[in-house]
Amino acid sequence: LLTYGFSENHNDLDQAEPKEIAAIINKICAQANVSGRQAVSALPTFSVFSSIINLTGVSKKDLPSAINWEAKKVIPLPPEEMILDWKKVESQTDKNNIKILLTGAPRTLVKKYMEIFKNAKINLLSLETETFALIRSLLGNDKSAVMLVGIGAKTTSFTIIEQSIPILNRSIDIGGRTITKTLSHSLNIGLERAEQFKYDMGVGSTDAAANAIPKTITESISPIVNEIKYALNLFQNKSGKKVDKIILSGGSALLVNFTNYLSKILDINVVAGNPWSKISYPLDLKPLLDEIAPRLAIAIGLALREAE
Repeated sequence: LLTYGFSENHNDLDQAEPKEIAAIINKICAQANVSGRQAVSALPTFSVFSSIINLTGVSKKDLPSAINWEAKKVIPLPPEEMILDWKKVESQTDKNNIKILLTGAPRTLVKKYMEIFKNAKINLLSLETETFALIRSLLGNDKSAVMLVGIGAKTTSFTIIEQSIPILNRSIDIGGRTITKTLSHSLNIGLERAEQFKYDMGVGSTDAAANAIPKTITESISPIVNEIKYALNLFQNKSGKKVDKIILSGGSALLVNFTNYLSKILDINVVAGNPWSKISYPLDLKPLLDEIAPRLAIAIGLALREAE
């Protein structure tokens, strides 16, 4: 680890102009003494389409046209509005059956990212989805069935990974800011104070419902809990397998007692992701780095891309 930085100024950045976002990136770079002018960036999971398609009896030279043909059947937007990428999923069972992981991003979104880095005068080396960055930083070589739950400011994404491949992707429009706004409204306090309360109080224990603050938080995260249950059941019904554990990332993964609370009500091992496991860093920084780890999990996964 040479340096790191992040901005708390993420209010409605998805609506911001590329120049505005570029200015924030350059401000972080200046404050964190970042000297490099090359970057890898990630597209949000909820903006990217992904699907596994099966192809039978297709020769190597016919593969691209067969994939494009199948893609038209599954992608939600017209093909000309999407930038598609695909990679072969290794399958030992049937040599004749080829599994392809297909991902697609709206051209308008990719164009916006390119404009951001052009305005920031940073050379954008590549774009990928947040999911692959998280697989790199939080899963490593773990090939078991794992659910990643990324709790962002506005959205929460749910991805079930098996053999390092995303099998199931879902997202909902509820995130850390939803919890803060609910607290602010129910306790009649400002957003800044509500944010502090959120991290100080956490979700309490399952038998501490009498405490007004934890109860308000548990009520506001119930859609996240319900979506986890739904995705777990969907995976089990389709594959006949169970997910081994759930890994949390995103700022709200830091909520006091959140992992214990989820473990109890879901009856599954839930842990906060540790993206620092492959990174060497000064040991005296450990308490601070552990505290901000969930927020930096995607960035660390992107940085590890070049080490593959």
